[in-house]
Amino acid sequence: MIVQWRKSTHSGGADDEHCVELGRLAPGAGIGVRDSKNPDGGRLTLSIAEFASLIEQVKRHPER
Repeated sequence: MIVQWRKSTHSGGADDEHCVELGRLAPGAGIGVRDSKNPDGGRLTLSIAEFASLIEQVKRHPER
């Protein structure tokens, strides 16, 4: 399966240090998170539940 990565709308231009991409992995494999500036450098794999929890935490604590 080819993963279609989607860049975060919060990622900026070439000087932005915080650029991430998300991709839905194979069915049942979860969500992949990677550095858009280093797409071959590996990825973090989260289950759907873990990803949902991460998003909730970011919404509650955007300063972290």
